[in-house]
Amino acid sequence: MILGAEEIQAVVFYRKERAWSTLKEAEDALKGAHWNLAVQRMYYAVYYMASALLMKNKIFVHTHNGVVGQIGMRFVKTGKLTKDEGRLHTRLLQARVTGDYNDFFDFTEEEAMEFLQPTRDFLKRLEELIDED
Repeated sequence: MILGAEEIQAVVFYRKERAWSTLKEAEDALKGAHWNLAVQRMYYAVYYMASALLMKNKIFVHTHNGVVGQIGMRFVKTGKLTKDEGRLHTRLLQARVTGDYNDFFDFTEEEAMEFLQPTRDFLKRLEELIDED
């Protein structure tokens, strides 16, 4: 499927909005002591914003690992994002998979809360890159 400039702009706008609303869902899950859900929602918040950044740059990927890989190759390796930001993205993906698929595993409050501020900061940085130009 080939998207025109206006369609890309609309999808990027939508994904940015969805990223922030998904972070709000994570915050609500934390308030309700739903640690696995909170980590999952933080991952998806980053996924939506990262995929918006890729789309804005006409980089189209079809998998979660593809998003992580392209962010690493196009933005971490080029210095537009820090290695710590790239590692956070990878850690969130791994945490989401662990929380969703590993039997008898639950995140603790401390583990879930440790992701919150770095996720907020990473979303802001990704949005800055989207809004450049």
